[in-house]
Amino acid sequence: MRATRNPLAIALSTAALLVGVGGAASGTTRPRAIPPPTLASCLKTVKSEVLVPGKMTVGTTYPALSPWFVNNNPGNQKGYESAVAYHVASTLGFKSAAVSWHAEPYELAVTPGTKPFDFDINEITYNPKLNSAVTFSASYFTVNQSIVALKTSKIVTRHSATQLKGYLYGEPAGSPGLTFVTKHIVPNRAPMVYKTMSDAIAALEAKKIDAIIVDTPSGQYIASQQVTGGIQPAQFHAAGEHYSLLLQKGNPLVACINTALTTLTKSGELRTLSKRYLSVYNSIPFIKP
Repeated sequence: MRATRNPLAIALSTAALLVGVGGAASGTTRPRAIPPPTLASCLKTVKSEVLVPGKMTVGTTYPALSPWFVNNNPGNQKGYESAVAYHVASTLGFKSAAVSWHAEPYELAVTPGTKPFDFDINEITYNPKLNSAVTFSASYFTVNQSIVALKTSKIVTRHSATQLKGYLYGEPAGSPGLTFVTKHIVPNRAPMVYKTMSDAIAALEAKKIDAIIVDTPSGQYIASQQVTGGIQPAQFHAAGEHYSLLLQKGNPLVACINTALTTLTKSGELRTLSKRYLSVYNSIPFIKP
């Protein structure tokens, strides 16, 4: 499991930035959306925008974990994030041999300054608070919320919308899980709020709470690796939270990367890759809060 990411607040549009244009006679201006570049135009310009001419340099953390990568080898084109990186590169005209990888820990990738990669793919949740430090792409993976509980808990089988309100939840302060509980589940009892996820996990194992609501990838790791007798019985469709590619602040390459992601989304390729590599998450049943 990656280091805990900050919650995102809004999805990054695939459109480019807004600029002011002449408005009414009063002299006011109103924003006009600049259309994103076409794939044809990107194929003409992108090779002059990359860090190394004719190559696409991709960053990620080490070790590169499953199911996002396979055998700790980003360059084998296996695993969801490896495959997405190569598909983005291919869509923009780079052959697989022209893709190189740079090991970059998350903590360093999100800091301001010059980046030794064109984009970083590292389960990074879009976070508007980091917009002054880095540039984010559009979404390549929608992050849902899920239930983590003990296998002996009633919530494993009794989780209708009404039943969900009767449980005591425990969440880290300021987490997306806490927001989801209070806004969507709206339980009868206020959730317990902890300083860290580790504190919430300890409370779950001690049976002081009934469940933790946490993003599905993190929940799978918590339930299978961190909680003795843990289980992830269900997940929720959640809007607004997603993983983005990360670029150096102001990197113009983001416009064409967004065009590539839009192309891969419309063609169904991202969905195909998700089905191929992310069955550990896709197999968790969806329920409504």
